[in-house]
Amino acid sequence: MAKKDVERLLIAGGKDKMGRLKYDEIETKPLFVAAANQDGFNFTMEELDGVLRESGDSFDSYGNPRKRGIWWT
Repeated sequence: MAKKDVERLLIAGGKDKMGRLKYDEIETKPLFVAAANQDGFNFTMEELDGVLRESGDSFDSYGNPRKRGIWWT
């Protein structure tokens, strides 16, 4: 279930620019996971890392304003 929630968040962020912006502004992975859990996505940092590793994506941010290349379209 948790893997599905990570995937659901990454797909939602790929479709919704405002949602993506909210999460892109979060600096740390623990705060990112906490915000996602508050928004109804149930997963841990380790589960997020696993999905990102499988997809070849990195949590690193870049640019100004901050962006992440984790979102699925």
